[in-house]
Amino acid sequence: MLKQKRITVTGGKGFLGSHLLRKLKNEGCHQFEIADQPEYDLTDIADIRRMYEETKPQIVIHLAAKVGGIGFNQEKPAELFYDNLIMGTQLLHEAYLRNIEKFVALGTICAYPKFTPVPFKEEDIWNGYPEETNAPYGLAKKMMLVQSQAYREQYGFNSIFLLPVNLYGPGDNFDPRSSHVIPALIKKCFDAIDRHSDILDVWGTGTATREFFYVEDAAEAIYRATVSYDKSEPVNIGAGFEISIKELTEMIAGLSGFRGEIIWDKSKPDGQPRRMLDTAKAAKEFGFIAKTDLTTGLIKTIQWYKENRHVIK
Repeated sequence: MLKQKRITVTGGKGFLGSHLLRKLKNEGCHQFEIADQPEYDLTDIADIRRMYEETKPQIVIHLAAKVGGIGFNQEKPAELFYDNLIMGTQLLHEAYLRNIEKFVALGTICAYPKFTPVPFKEEDIWNGYPEETNAPYGLAKKMMLVQSQAYREQYGFNSIFLLPVNLYGPGDNFDPRSSHVIPALIKKCFDAIDRHSDILDVWGTGTATREFFYVEDAAEAIYRATVSYDKSEPVNIGAGFEISIKELTEMIAGLSGFRGEIIWDKSKPDGQPRRMLDTAKAAKEFGFIAKTDLTTGLIKTIQWYKENRHVIK
């Protein structure tokens, strides 16, 4: 179905976007365009309209987002709310005005309530307020779900909403100002080794749990949903397991070659206490089951960082 379609991927230069573009190409899709900075500022309605006029998509996959880890969320809550809200709202509305065939919106696990029962089921998404440090980001992204369902109900517009869990993999963001936990820990380990330090300082208590989703699996899930899923209900996409930050840190330290002591800075926040998705709906609706186990994914990510760390800006 997608081989003959004109596809525009917002955020196509980014971490997930680059892997999704490779997936589309491998599946025989050749009519795809990237909508990303600096060519387009997707918070600017004039740029959004110009993007639609220039790329003329039949399908839009909206990956673009302003996003970061706990520290970045605490530092820039207003920007995270406004930029993500305005991007999603305007992109989807302009897609509807242009009779785009399908709009694929990427949400976030941060949209779930702070104390969601584990594993997170899609029907629990409105049963409470998100964890405070990432609520502005999570709620801004969740508004795309409201808009998507409202536009389908009133206009018959075909948009879907996917809820990915924490991504990681080759090409991830290793900038300590905005990176998530896995790339942040990998960089810390190598920096400590470079300094001949036997101490690794890590935020929080280590007791919080997370689920991690290898980026190539995420690209596969998005591709399958774009091909086969056409319903209003949100769908989780993830790997369906959880691991504590303590266990994760020890794994990354071991795989990176760091042999020193891990010191936990308990004055720093843990974030949401637990995260793990129920991924049964993705398997049922479009046949997606994650293939990459955490150890394999971490080895590939660490190897990529070792080979590229000196050229990463």
